[in-house]
Amino acid sequence: MKTYATGFSLIELMITVAIIGVLTGIAYPNYQKSILSSKRADAKSALLELANFLERNASEGGCYTNPGADALCNTDDDTNPNLPFTAAPKQGTANYTLSLAVISSDAFTLNARPVTGSAQEKDDCGTLTLSNTGIKGIINPYLANITVDKCW
Repeated sequence: MKTYATGFSLIELMITVAIIGVLTGIAYPNYQKSILSSKRADAKSALLELANFLERNASEGGCYTNPGADALCNTDDDTNPNLPFTAAPKQGTANYTLSLAVISSDAFTLNARPVTGSAQEKDDCGTLTLSNTGIKGIINPYLANITVDKCW
């Protein structure tokens, strides 16, 4: 009666390790892109929420100022509204800093800038922008081939 050795040979084990290495090499970069994209979605959602907040202020007071501010809406006398939050996501580790870049009695631009030192800094889209007219944009001086449609 013949007895056979059980288990794996070294070649079988090395082939398995090589296959796992190739699959990991393909999957991990895609995973990283997916994480960057989901964090960017948080920032886009926050920008839209802040734009709605500013529009509600404009409905109540006639301009993009604090609800309790003097609503004469002179462009020289406007006060910036206190934004209800200035980071995205609102809870947990901030990946984007939200700011009101330009304001007048009838216009605003919101920015979502990646936090310095965060993984989101590597996102090709850079700073996301949203204006009061709904115009979406990006600010990335390094990559000319990135389009707004890719980022928004």
